Amino acid sequence: MQKVVKMPKCSCCARNILPGEEAVSFPCPNCASVTIWRCATCRKFGRPYKCARCGFEGP
Repeated sequence: MQKVVKMPKCSCCARNILPGEEAVSFPCPNCASVTIWRCATCRKFGRPYKCARCGFEGP
């Protein structure tokens, strides 16, 4: 039996977050029901993210 692993995606650029990458995850500051993922590149350049559930936008 094979296990399928779903990789998290950056909430800014939609790129897969690889294991060991310097990324962060945190609950949406507004609704706390969605986990926001940000890759190192998007964090470095301050690219905005948007919560898929409530529409909150942040840097």
